[in-house]
Amino acid sequence: MTRTITGVAATLAILVSVAPATADWRADFGTFNIGLLGGENEADRLRRYDCMQSLVEDVLGVPVELYPAADYAGVMQGLLAGQLHIAGLGASAYAGIYLQDPDAVEPVLTRAQLDDSLGYYAVMYVRADSDITTFEDMEGRSLAYADANSASGYLFPRGQLRMQGIIDDEFFSHTGFGGGHEQSVIAVLNGQYDAGVTWTSLQGTFEEGYSRGNLRRMVDNGLLDMNDLRIIWESDIIPNGPTVFRKDLPEEARELLLDFHKSMNTEHPECYQLTAGGDDNGFVDIDHSFYEGTVALRRQELEESR
Repeated sequence: MTRTITGVAATLAILVSVAPATADWRADFGTFNIGLLGGENEADRLRRYDCMQSLVEDVLGVPVELYPAADYAGVMQGLLAGQLHIAGLGASAYAGIYLQDPDAVEPVLTRAQLDDSLGYYAVMYVRADSDITTFEDMEGRSLAYADANSASGYLFPRGQLRMQGIIDDEFFSHTGFGGGHEQSVIAVLNGQYDAGVTWTSLQGTFEEGYSRGNLRRMVDNGLLDMNDLRIIWESDIIPNGPTVFRKDLPEEARELLLDFHKSMNTEHPECYQLTAGGDDNGFVDIDHSFYEGTVALRRQELEESR
């Protein structure tokens, strides 16, 4: 009997000793999926994030896949469905997810601008050869929004103009969606719309498309000469968009990803700048409270559309 009990005890000890290894979250995790927000052509997005795919694979020890969505809604739905694990979002896209399911994702990081501020701006632009030189000249003209889920490309400029008494249907001849930030700029340059709205840091030099934003990205990719545009309106400051994690991520994966992102601009500066789409001061911690105003604005927009 003693030998039997001893044998059972030994077997249990062996099982306990191997249990942590078999319970490693990596064993059944599959691929780690990163969502890439729309607004830029797919080839350029994949090119910019290729280095991050390799780095995250090394950090987590699991295969990593990049998922470039055609629009903001694609990434939002992927996060809500648990098909994506992390993504960089705009403030409005995060608010849209939160209003559908507050337990799906958490905003954990945002990027600090060159002056360490945590905001950016929406700007309205026209062709440089247009007869539109001020916002007032836009009365009776057409406007391209970028995406219905974009903070700078729709929610904030539309909301701030409404607070000034500017109602889309009354002021503009018509409005529409250009299919993304990059696509809207191209639509304006091609004469399909009189003006468009996009995002920028408004720091750095105009000729370079400023330090960061859609204009800078297009200049860097050879798609835009800033001398072809004129900016006629600037928004109030908008909260920088978050990097969000699915709330059901394994805790170890969450901590590894936080450490990776916060050291990325110093440990992997070339890859960091590619994914940032310009120059800034790196990732800083953030939480839901930073976006409460955006959530309220998006909730109001939703209620008014019903």
